[in-house]
Amino acid sequence: MNVNFFDNPLEGPRAREDVRFNQLAVYVHPDGSRRIAVGFDITPFRERPCIEVRVVNDNDVHAGSINVMQTMNANFHLTVHLRDREPTDIYTVVAHLYYLNEEDGSRMNVDSKTAVIDMRTPGSEVRA
Repeated sequence: MNVNFFDNPLEGPRAREDVRFNQLAVYVHPDGSRRIAVGFDITPFRERPCIEVRVVNDNDVHAGSINVMQTMNANFHLTVHLRDREPTDIYTVVAHLYYLNEEDGSRMNVDSKTAVIDMRTPGSEVRA
């Protein structure tokens, strides 16, 4: 029996330095809440990567963040609650894909994506 864990059987798992975001998607929840869904599509990987997401408002004030340590999934989404005290309409979402060196704690960044969202358009999605 042949078991395939990846969508494209011709694209095998990659080494650390070759892992990338295929796509970053940001979705504004339509219920009026101050939440966004952040979706990740990552190339197949041999070693589990980490992801850091930071969200800043239009005044460059930190509004939210999430950290994923050694994901097992190449395609998933998470919700970020925006917590800035003075909300703006425009937010910038920056996602970094990286690996930690367990010996010395250093970080090897392998890719990043940025998306800009407008909270005035609930239900909208931006892809980067």
